[in-house]
Amino acid sequence: MPGVCCCCSALRPRYKRLVDNIFPEDPKDGLVKADMEKLTFYAVSAPEKLDRIGAYLAERLSRDVVRHRSGYVLIAMEALDQLLMACHSQSIKPFVESFLHMVAKLLESGEPKLQVLGTNSFVKFANIEEDTPSYHRRYDFFVSRFSAMCHSCHSDPEIRTEIRIAGIRGIQGVVRKTVNDELRATIWEPQHMDKIVPSLLFNMQKIEEVDSRLGPPSSPSAADREENPAVLAESCFRELLGRATFGNMNNAVRPVFAHLDHHKLWDPNEFAVHCFKIIMYSIQAQYSHHVIQEILGHLDARKKDSPRVRAGIIQVLLEAVAIAAKGSIGPTVLEVFNTLLKHLRFSVELEANDSQRGSVGSITLSSKDNDEKIVQNAIIQTIGFFGSNLPDYQRSEIMMFIMGKVPVFGTSTHALDVSQLGDLGTRRIQIMLLRSLLMVTSGYKAKTIVTALPGSFLDPLLSPSLMEDYELRQLVLEVMHNLMDRHDNRAKLRGIRIIPDVADLKIKREKICRQDTSFMKKNGQQLYRHIYLGCKEEDNVQKNYELLYTSLALITIELANEEVLIDLIRLAIALQDSAIINEDNLPMFHRCGIMALVAAYLNFVSQMIAVPAFCQHVSKVIETRTVEAPYFLPEHIFRDKCMLPKSLEKHDKSLYFLTNKIAECLGGSGYSVERLSAPYVPQATDEDRLSRRKSIVDTVSIQVDILSNSVPSDDVVSNTEEITFEALKKAIDTNGMEEQEKEKRRLVIEKFQKAPFEEIAAQCESKANLLHDRLAQILELTIRPPPSPSGTLTITSGHAQYQSVPVYEMKFPDLCVY
Repeated sequence: MPGVCCCCSALRPRYKRLVDNIFPEDPKDGLVKADMEKLTFYAVSAPEKLDRIGAYLAERLSRDVVRHRSGYVLIAMEALDQLLMACHSQSIKPFVESFLHMVAKLLESGEPKLQVLGTNSFVKFANIEEDTPSYHRRYDFFVSRFSAMCHSCHSDPEIRTEIRIAGIRGIQGVVRKTVNDELRATIWEPQHMDKIVPSLLFNMQKIEEVDSRLGPPSSPSAADREENPAVLAESCFRELLGRATFGNMNNAVRPVFAHLDHHKLWDPNEFAVHCFKIIMYSIQAQYSHHVIQEILGHLDARKKDSPRVRAGIIQVLLEAVAIAAKGSIGPTVLEVFNTLLKHLRFSVELEANDSQRGSVGSITLSSKDNDEKIVQNAIIQTIGFFGSNLPDYQRSEIMMFIMGKVPVFGTSTHALDVSQLGDLGTRRIQIMLLRSLLMVTSGYKAKTIVTALPGSFLDPLLSPSLMEDYELRQLVLEVMHNLMDRHDNRAKLRGIRIIPDVADLKIKREKICRQDTSFMKKNGQQLYRHIYLGCKEEDNVQKNYELLYTSLALITIELANEEVLIDLIRLAIALQDSAIINEDNLPMFHRCGIMALVAAYLNFVSQMIAVPAFCQHVSKVIETRTVEAPYFLPEHIFRDKCMLPKSLEKHDKSLYFLTNKIAECLGGSGYSVERLSAPYVPQATDEDRLSRRKSIVDTVSIQVDILSNSVPSDDVVSNTEEITFEALKKAIDTNGMEEQEKEKRRLVIEKFQKAPFEEIAAQCESKANLLHDRLAQILELTIRPPPSPSGTLTITSGHAQYQSVPVYEMKFPDLCVY
C-alpha cells in the first residue's frame, strides 16, 4: 500500500534512504548523480556512518549479484568507488572491509564482466594511500583469485585476453597496496609468491618472439600494457622485482625456477634467458649475487638431468654473470668458480663413463657425448667471461684457484678428483681447465712478470704432466703468452716466418726492471726447459711450433737482458743440434720443423739486438737454405706437400748456425760469450723420473764415484758402480725419500704454526750464534801461529787457491776441516 510504503520509508535510517535514492528505477539510466552527491556529503559529514553505508551497499550488491542484476551491480560499484575517493579518515577502515567483501563477491561470480568490474575497483582502491596501516587486513583471497584469472581458458579469445589482463592488473594492485603498507612483508611469503610469479611468467611466455636484448630492455608504452597480457605481465614482473629487498629476494626468484622446470623451458632456454635478464636488470644491483647463488643452487639440484638442461641453466648463469659483473658480485666469486669446476668434472666423468660402455648403442652414446661437450663448452665460456670481467686483483686469485684445480704431478689436495676418470678423462679435465684459464687470463696486464707468473702458478703450469698431449702444450703456451705479453706484441708475431725487417713490426718494449731480471734468474731455466722439451715432442703440429716461436720472441721482448739473450741463443743452438743428432728418433718433418723454428727465432733476435755481424751470419745461412735446403725454413716446411730430405747428416755446415761464428760476432760487440761454448742441457726434475712419458733408461743413470783413501787428492780416479737390478730398483724407488721430505716439511710448517714466537726466535738466534762462533774459530786458525802443525790446509776462494795453511788440532769435535 502506498501509505504504508511511505511510512516505512520514513522510518528507515537516513543512510539507507540516501543509498536507495542513488539507484534509479531503470538501471540503464545509471547512477543518480544528485542523490550521489547527497550521499557523499552525508558520508563526509558523518564519517562514523561509513561502515553502515558500506555494509548496506554490500548487502544490496550481494542480492543483485545473485539475481544477476548487472546494471544495479555496476551502479553500486560506481558509488563505492566515489565514496572511497572522497572519504579519507580513520573511519574508512570498516568501510574498506565492506568494499573488499563486495569486490570478492564480483570476482567469485562466473561472469567475465563482473570479474573485470571487481578488478577495476580493486585497482582504484590500491592506488589510494591510507593514513594509517591496517594490521588485520590480508589479501590471500585476492592473490589466489587474480592468479587464477591470469590462467583463464575461456573459449572466446577476446574474453580470455580481457580476463587475463584483469588478473594481471589485479596482481599489480595487490603488489602496490601491500608494498606501500606497513605490513608489506606478507606479500613476499612463499605461498603468495608461488602463485604470483608463475601467473606472470605464464602470460609472458606467450610472447611469440622473445626479445634477447643485451642492454636494459626499454619500457613498453601504456597502450601496449593495456592491450597485451604479455607486455603487461612483464611490466608487473619488473615492478615486483624492483620492490624486492634483501630479505625477500630469494622468495621472488625461486618460483621462476619451478616454473621453468615444470614447463621444461631450459631446452631451448630462450625464455629462461629472457626471464633472468629481466630479473638482473630489475633488482637492485647489490642483490645480484643472491640471484647468482640461486642459479648455482638450482644447477646443483638438477645435476642429474640431461646435458642440454644443464647447459641451458649454465647459459642462464652466463647471462646473469655478464650483467652482475658490471656491478656488485659480492662474496660469490669463488663459489661461482668452484661450483662450475665441480660440474665440469662431473660432466667429464659422465662422458668418460659413457665412452667406456663399449660400442653397444654407439649412436646414442655419441649423441650424449656431444651433449656433454655442449655442457663443458658452456661452463668454460661462463668461467672465462666471468673471470675476464673481474678486476685484476680478483682475477689473479681466480687464476691461482683454477690452476690449483688442474690435476698435475705433486698437486695439492685442492685439485679436482680424477681418480675415477682414467687417462682420457684426466686429459679432458686438464684441457677444459686450461681453456678456462686461457679465457680468464685474456687481457690481464701485470706491471711485473712476478705478479703474473708467481712460482706457485708457474710450477704446475709448466709441469711435465701438462706435456702429455699437443693440445695441452698449446694451451699452456697460450696462457703464458697472455701473461707475458704486456705490450700487445703477440698479434705482430703471429705465425712463424722469416721476418725481413723486424723494425716494420714496431715492437713495443720497455727497459727490463729489476723484478723481471730477478724472475728470469730464478725461473729462466724452467722456461727454457719447457720450450726445449716442447720442441722435441713427436705429436707436434704446426701450431705448436708457431706458439713455441712466439714464446721465444716474447721472452726476448719482455724479459731479456744480455744474460737472458745468451741463454736463448744457447737454447736455439741446442735445438738445432738435437734435430741434427736426433737422439729422440723424431720424424723428418719434426726435425725440419725444429730447424725452421731456430731459423725464424735467430733471424728475429739478431735484428732485435742489432749486431751487424750477427745479422749477417744469420742472413747468410737463411739465404743458403733458401737455395739448397728450403725445408729448413718455415715458409716451406709448413706448406702442404713439402719435399723432405732423407737425412740431415750429409748437409754442409753452411746450412747451420755455428756457435763459434755467433760467439765471434757477439764478442766483437762487447757481449760476454763465455757461456756460449757450454752446450745447453735442460734441468731434470723429480717429475721427470716418475713421469710415464720417459723410459727408465732415459731418465735414470747411476754413476757412483769411489774414492780410495790411499790415492792422493790430485789423482782422483772415478769408477762406475756395476748396474744391477737392485741398484736400478733402489734408484727408482723414491717414494720413501719423498715421504721423508714431506714429513720434514710438515713438521717445519707445524712448528712455525703452533710453537711460541719466543721459542722460534731463540732457536734461530742460537743457530746464528753457533755459525758465527764456528766462522770466528776458522778465521782465528788462519792468523795464529801454530804450536805444532800436523798438516796443511788448502783454502779455495773464488779463482784463488791458497796452500800450506797450517791445520791445528781442534777442540770442537763437531767441526771438521778438510
